[in-house]
Amino acid sequence: MSLVDIARTKHKEKTVRLGFMWALWAAILWGAWYIPGSAIWYEFPFVSMPFKTNSEYVTAAAVIAGLNAIAVLLFMFVWTGVLGKWKDYGRTIVQFKKVTKWYFVAAIFGGPMAIFGSFLAIGFIGGVFAAVAALMYPIVGSILAYKWYGEKITRRAAIGIAMIILGGIVVFAPGILGELKNSSGAWLGYLGGLMAAVGWGIEGAIAGRALDVTDPDIGLTLRFTGEVFWWVAIILPLFILFGDVPILPMIAQTMTLLPITWLLLAGITFGFCYVSWYKSFPLIGVGRGQAIGDLYGIFAIIFISIFTLTPPEWNFVLGALVVIIGGFVMFTEKRDVLEVIRTVPSDKKEKEEAM
Repeated sequence: MSLVDIARTKHKEKTVRLGFMWALWAAILWGAWYIPGSAIWYEFPFVSMPFKTNSEYVTAAAVIAGLNAIAVLLFMFVWTGVLGKWKDYGRTIVQFKKVTKWYFVAAIFGGPMAIFGSFLAIGFIGGVFAAVAALMYPIVGSILAYKWYGEKITRRAAIGIAMIILGGIVVFAPGILGELKNSSGAWLGYLGGLMAAVGWGIEGAIAGRALDVTDPDIGLTLRFTGEVFWWVAIILPLFILFGDVPILPMIAQTMTLLPITWLLLAGITFGFCYVSWYKSFPLIGVGRGQAIGDLYGIFAIIFISIFTLTPPEWNFVLGALVVIIGGFVMFTEKRDVLEVIRTVPSDKKEKEEAM
């Protein structure tokens, strides 16, 4: 083996190892995010609201999700300044047709769909359910990455995806069957969990493509710029105009010490979780980055159980373990398989010529 081949092999191993490391950091910080994300529901004004109607839950979840987006963007602006990339941010955001529009589209699925769905799931059912329910998102991300830009799904990756599906069924089935019998209104929580899984999967696939031509730190800041835009300019004003719950007083009452503290903690944990998540995609692919990021489920269960001194439901734990095992099946794939994870234009051309 020549020196060039040795250097190439070492670089490949370092790149893959770094990608998995970023994905693991994303999992740890993501799991930690569910603590402030759950705790804020126990603070004024949310804890003192009667919550007699589903609309009050939905409005409260929208307010929390919108403020969460603002908190994350605040830390992303600080992060961009620390890295000295403000000029890069300015140069990139004006390239709306080529780059920025994809992050604004990704923000719709990652924010008003996934993060809002998570807060719905937390409010109606609980933080552990919300964390475990979204574990199915790598299925959506892997399939879309394969369909949209030929990111390869090997046999081992397919087995891992199948295990993730099985784990999701274990999490959802008991609660959905009970809800069908009782019709308590918690179906909105289960819908929120499904929104989180689908939304984050779609976001990852869209962002994975945009990250091919964008710095991850800048791309992430653009993504949360987009989310804040959707919440502040469109969604929350629609709640004000057409909602049956006063939203402006709710926002004003949230501007007190403890709620703001939880929001800032949510912003810093989720912000740097996203930094790690986005950095993993170009290195190991969307499907694998999302699968290893799925370890956040076990971290969330551990953190929330310690914080609340409440053991989780058996099906949440079992489902999380099955999903995590599926992620490790994908993690143990041979490194030479991971070296090339995308179908490039030359590959497509060769296939067409062969036909």
